[in-house]
Amino acid sequence: MPSFLPTVAEQLFKDIQKTYQEKTQIPDDLLIALRFVFGSCALQSLDLVDQRSVTCVSSPSGRRAYQVIGGSGLLYTCYTSCHYCSCPAFAYAVLRRNESLLCKHILAAYLSQAMGLSQQETLSDQQMSSILSGRAVRTNT
Repeated sequence: MPSFLPTVAEQLFKDIQKTYQEKTQIPDDLLIALRFVFGSCALQSLDLVDQRSVTCVSSPSGRRAYQVIGGSGLLYTCYTSCHYCSCPAFAYAVLRRNESLLCKHILAAYLSQAMGLSQQETLSDQQMSSILSGRAVRTNT
């Protein structure tokens, strides 16, 4: 699977995963690196992870996506496999202006995955197809 992130970001997630598994916290040096690589959305993403706002939804067919409840209370669907989020900030800052590598929702998905803190929910293939097509969102958040 091709990666959409720079090598330094991938290594940062690996370091966070290893350290968090050992110490259940992220040391200052990794927090500084996170802020350096991802900018101002790093802290907002960590807040989303702390609030347990990230859910990994999967289906029996193996499809997987992340749903993140943003600070506004809206639910956004993120795909780490193709590096996409349904939020307006992703469309504007990442795709249109090329100002950022990703939005806070995708970063929260990557961080919750690395830290093992995302909630897990299994959906039917039909429910997942509805989410992937943008026709439906998870209702039991």
